[in-house]
Parts: sequence; C-alpha cells; structure tokens
Amino acid sequence: MRGSKATPKHKLTPDVRYNSVLVAQFINKVMLDGKKATAEKLVYGALAELESATQRPAAEAFDTAIKNVSPMVEVRSKRIGGATYQVPMEVRPSRKVALAMRWIINAARDRQGKGMDAFLKEELLDAYNSTGAAMRKREDMHKMADANKAFAHFARF
Repeated sequence: MRGSKATPKHKLTPDVRYNSVLVAQFINKVMLDGKKATAEKLVYGALAELESATQRPAAEAFDTAIKNVSPMVEVRSKRIGGATYQVPMEVRPSRKVALAMRWIINAARDRQGKGMDAFLKEELLDAYNSTGAAMRKREDMHKMADANKAFAHFARF
C-alpha cells in the first residue's frame, strides 16, 4: 500500500441565512481571493432575486437549479493496450453537485455587462428553467457519453 491513509472529508457548516450546506458550498466556490463577505453578498442577492422571480423559497429553487444542471454520465479517458478511449461512466453524487456549481459560476463569469449578482441570478434562473449555458454544458457531456457508449464495457476494468 502506498503512502498514508487519506484524511477524512471536512464537514461543511451550513450557511447562516438558509441553513443549507449546499448554499455554503456555493458561496465558497464563488469566493475569490478569500473574500467571503463579498461572495456571500453576491450569492444572497442572487438568491433573493431568484426567490422573487420563481415565487418559491430560494433554497428550494436553488436545489432545483443544481439538480437540473447535474450530469448523470461523463466520459473518462481510459488507456487500454496502446489506445486511449473515452469511456462513459456514471458520476458520483458529490461530483454531480460540484460540476453543476462550477458550470453555473463559470457561465455567470463569462457573461458581460451587468454585475455578478445579476449574472448569477440569471444563470440560476436559466438552470431552474433548464436552459442557459450550464445546461448546454450538461447536454454536451451527455451527447459525448452517448457517442462513446460503444466503449462502455471498458468501465468495468
């Protein structure tokens, strides 16, 4: 056995306003250069606007948006013999959430014009309605997995 045992995963404390671990994780992913207060303002502002736009509790709408963007399958490179294949595999639940958050944040950062809280709100609203750049990313991943399903039998190795 190589090296030492992996350290146990750090338990994240729920955020103050919505008492949700998912929102706390999203705030941490939005945060740049350790500026957590700024990230909290952005996320809470976006969630407040999302709540007014969807007429549902913000935490519930946020969960739905994350669930909509979460991918079911992804392709992973696997070297077999001399060739490398793109093998479709199921995504672990923790990775689903991480990918969904990353895609939403990156799509919001790629937009130009208004402030980040407006972009976050728009991207979350798009994710809630199953549209937008993050959903396109999910669909592209599913298409790639579907195109490579002939190599699915390599997932067992």
